[in-house]
Amino acid sequence: MTNNKFNFLLDLRLLLNVEGIGPGKIFSLLSKLDSFENILSSSINNLLNVPGISKNLASRIQMVNKQRAELAASFETEIAELEKLTGSIITYWDDNYPKLLRRIYYPPLMIQTLGEFTEKDQFAIAVVGTRMPTAYGKMQAEKISSALAEQNITIVSGLARGIDSIAHKAALKVNGRTISVIGSGLDVIYPPENKKLFHQIAEQGLIISEFPLGTKPDAQNFPKRNRIIAGISLGTVVVETKHTGGAMQTAAHALDQNREVFAVPGNLGVAQSEGTNSLIQKGEAKLIKSHEDILVELELKLKPIIGKNIPKPSVELSLFEQKVLETISDSPLHIDNIASSVSMNTSECLVHLLSLEFKGMVRQLPGKMFLASV
Repeated sequence: MTNNKFNFLLDLRLLLNVEGIGPGKIFSLLSKLDSFENILSSSINNLLNVPGISKNLASRIQMVNKQRAELAASFETEIAELEKLTGSIITYWDDNYPKLLRRIYYPPLMIQTLGEFTEKDQFAIAVVGTRMPTAYGKMQAEKISSALAEQNITIVSGLARGIDSIAHKAALKVNGRTISVIGSGLDVIYPPENKKLFHQIAEQGLIISEFPLGTKPDAQNFPKRNRIIAGISLGTVVVETKHTGGAMQTAAHALDQNREVFAVPGNLGVAQSEGTNSLIQKGEAKLIKSHEDILVELELKLKPIIGKNIPKPSVELSLFEQKVLETISDSPLHIDNIASSVSMNTSECLVHLLSLEFKGMVRQLPGKMFLASV
């Protein structure tokens, strides 16, 4: 590592160590002061000219710069340890920083990795859920993850017990690619029983951490981890979770980041289904019955990796629905014209059209206009 690169990373680490400083404030500081070096050496008055920087925050920035020599020694040791693990540091400004992650509101400015990002990782789906899944949840997590991985889609999860571990293992089992985002340093494997899985993912996929080496898996780390899981994925699948589960946080981050959320419905009265059923009920997640529902929803975004048109899942239609569907085309038609074509009254025809809309076969436009779903 060159001296320039080391100093750049050290400056960034110094700023990230300042209490009250996050990506938003660092971007604001850079917009006014151009570089980390300028930020750290600026006067109080110059720092106060930056929106959002208080006098206390400006003082803390100056104070941390006085600790530069001390931190430089420990940071040099950390980098040497990371190199022993064959790990890397990637910053927001590097070319190999993941494009999807760069688009979220508060992207991590420095991440440590074991393994490399690939082009395929632009087409990633997160699969998350409870640490204590039911037999049904285990089956669905494995089935969905393996089927997606077989379509060259990268499976992202958090290496936790339960659904996360099942998702990673299912992807690896079919020789697919998987990414694990963890809530500790890369040298702290949690949970400890996932040591073998951790090393397997590092060899065949990628491990990501926002935290320095030696960081323990403290509770406050996992919400940060969850925003990255959602942030590097086109969509998030929630298999089973309680109302207060970490998977619900990941779903919330995905919604905030304008990403798709999918949920596997579960039995009423089962605690592990409370979160998924609630997401579906509130319209925050799309109900899925198989991986095909995800492929259909994300068809345009996934087409480059899948390389072919994604077949629509087979849907059972009544004779009347089939008759109505044959009349629908890619051009909008008014319900009166459709009803006339199939020799039905308008009310009867509307019932069948709404049923077809529910099954994803037609779309309704304003003014009672209908066209075929694409």
